[in-house]
Amino acid sequence: MSDEASVERVLIIGSPGSGKSALAQRIGAATGLPVVHLDSHYWGAGWTEPSREEWRTRLTELMAGPRWILDGNYTGTLPLRLARADTAILLECPRWLCLARVLRRALLSHGRRRGADMAAGCPERFDWAFVVYVWRFGSDNLARVRAALQEFSGRVVILRGRRDAAAFLAEFCR
Repeated sequence: MSDEASVERVLIIGSPGSGKSALAQRIGAATGLPVVHLDSHYWGAGWTEPSREEWRTRLTELMAGPRWILDGNYTGTLPLRLARADTAILLECPRWLCLARVLRRALLSHGRRRGADMAAGCPERFDWAFVVYVWRFGSDNLARVRAALQEFSGRVVILRGRRDAAAFLAEFCR
């Protein structure tokens, strides 16, 4: 890493399909920071959700370590995560691109767990409500995320596509 030696706890947030998990893996490989995919800890088998209290407890335990990269949205717990992070990376990809990636993922992995970024017992599926969520992410969630980032005292990085991500990785991970 270049002059980012103090980077120990990184949040990666953005719309589903924006590339959060892939970016987390690349940063983790380059820096040695452990990667924590929040989806793999949030969901239970059969796509069951924890209670709000269970999720906050689980998340607090995940953030207890001194070094990590947390990849995932969960906007309701963003302030909790920002309080512990030193760097926040927001991926702001065009919604058409995020939607295309989510649909491609659903098609290619349908019926199977897509990888380590998803919980066991949660096979990929097509879900209209999720498609709508992805399409509306920018209008429904982005303002809250940006407002939370305005209050954040750490480093904020906004990446708007592959070129931004590639340039960031080249600089950040030297």
